[in-house]
This record gives sequence, C-alpha cells and structure tokens, in this order.
Amino acid sequence: MAHISQAAIPTDLPATEADSVHGTLHVPQPGSTALLIHDFRELFKVRVTAMVVVTGWAGFYLGSMQSGISSVQRGLLDTLFGIGLVSAGASALNQALERKTDAMMVRTAQRPLAAGRFPLALGVLAGLGALGLGAYWLMVNTNLLTVSLALLTAFTYVAIYTPLKRVTTLATFIGAFPGAMGPLLGWTAARGRIEWQGVALFAILFVWQFPHFMAIAWMYRDDYARAGIRMLPVVQPDGWSTVVEALFYAVIMIPVSLAPWRLGMTGVAYAVLASGLGLFYLGYTIRFARIVRAPDAPESRMLARDLLKVSVIYLPLLMTTLMLCAIAKH
Repeated sequence: MAHISQAAIPTDLPATEADSVHGTLHVPQPGSTALLIHDFRELFKVRVTAMVVVTGWAGFYLGSMQSGISSVQRGLLDTLFGIGLVSAGASALNQALERKTDAMMVRTAQRPLAAGRFPLALGVLAGLGALGLGAYWLMVNTNLLTVSLALLTAFTYVAIYTPLKRVTTLATFIGAFPGAMGPLLGWTAARGRIEWQGVALFAILFVWQFPHFMAIAWMYRDDYARAGIRMLPVVQPDGWSTVVEALFYAVIMIPVSLAPWRLGMTGVAYAVLASGLGLFYLGYTIRFARIVRAPDAPESRMLARDLLKVSVIYLPLLMTTLMLCAIAKH
C-alpha cells in the first residue's frame, strides 16, 4: 500500500473556493457527479488499490495451483474484493491523518481531504467502513490467517508508517512491509497457511519498492521537504544515500526474483526471463545514479522519472512471466 506509483501522478483538479473554506461536499453543479466520483477515487487511492488487488490475484492464483484448485472460482473474487476494501479503507485513513501534510505539497494539495472538499468525518467514516467491511468479507470467505494479516497490514500502514514519515527515514523501510503484502494475502487465502512460496512473492514486492520509491522521493523531494517528511533525498540532498539504497535493492532484486524458481514453482525459462528483466531494472537504476553529478539539474528529475517508468513496467512483466511459466510447468 505504501509505495506504489500513485504518488508519482499529481492530482490537479481544482477545488472551489467555498469548498476549500468550509470543508463541505460540492453543491450540485454541472459535472459535480464526475467530480465526486473523482474525489472518492482519490480518497481510496484506486490506482494503488488496483495494484494491491492485482498482486493479490497473483498470489491466490499461484497458491491455488499448488493446491490443484482451479483459480477461476468464487473464492478468488471474494478474496480480491476483501483485499481491495481493506486497502481502500487504509488509504482513506492515511489521508485523514495526513490531510494537513498533503495540503503543503503541490502533488497532493488537491486530494479531497487536504483541499477541504470532504469533511474529516467523512474520510474517517469511509475509511473505517471500507476497512471493517473488507475484514468481515475476508473472515466469511477466506480464513482467520488472511483476515489477521490484512488487518495487521492496515494497522502498520496507518498507525506506524504514516506518522513515522515525519520522524525518520526508516519509515520507508517499514512502509515496504504493508506495501508487499498483496501476494501473501492472496496466497494465504488460497492455501490457509504461510509457506515459503508465498514469502517469496512477498519478498519480490518488498525489494521492488525501493528503487521505485527512491525515484519518487527524488522527483518530489522539494514537496517532501516543504511538508517536513523525512525522506532520504530531503535529509541527505546530495543524492548519494538515495542512489546507494536504490542500487542495493536493484542488485538483490535479481536473486530474490529467482526464488520462485528455486522453490520449484516454475521451470528454467522463468529463471532466464526473470534474470533478463532484473538486469534491465538494474541498468536503469545504475543510470539513475547519475543524479549525484548535479543533484539540482533538470536532468536528475528526468533520470528519476525514467526509473519510475521502468519500475512500473518491470513488476507486471515479472509477475506475468512468473504466472505463465508456472502454468507451463503445471
């Protein structure tokens, strides 16, 4: 939930002056329904939630294959619906806590709570409602382990990661845990237990986030500094620590991505393709390292944006390759 590329896409839909002052919902006007739908999409971070759901689907699919169960079953849809609701609820609560911080940053200032178009009570109620319904849905349709992990994920994201962002750069590391839980939730929903294969899927998402998020943090470091959020590019603006962290995780991404092959989930074709994709990701991270030459030059932002684009291409390609190769083996 924490580091998917929602942060990379600014929201620039303007709020009316009255809404900004009074914090009320929009008075019905031409186009107001579309604006309301847009605001709820922003509140629930639909793009982020969609990524969590997709990775949850991958985990459920691969877990079902291990059990010899068809992935096209009602349990899949119930699982993804529950995971999506929990993710959406956590996103809304995150924005409720960060509404003042969001208002200080250009890329987040027009979020509905930050801009005052939604009252705080609505954001909190929507978040708690989605979270509660998602947990209930998972309890009824999956198992206690999946519900517990989903609630732990939401708690870590909202109650630990969110406030720590203004305290320490370690918040990024902590936030990577809830950000990687999607496939493990899918796995436990299908299998009913934590297994090494599910942990391997979790590890792929966990490691992938760091080059991805270092690119985002570098691109928006001025925004983060304005809001007092302690990201590495803010605390150490020369770029060296940002580059080192991105490179470290891009390097270990290659062996981590091979874990499903080592665990017998796929054949050697996956190992070859995953290695190639990992080298591609690493190559762009090495290219990103050029930001240290001139941290304030416009080129540095371009390098970060290129790495961000590659990161959001790399992950779905890797997961698709994994699933296709797993099908071929079974």
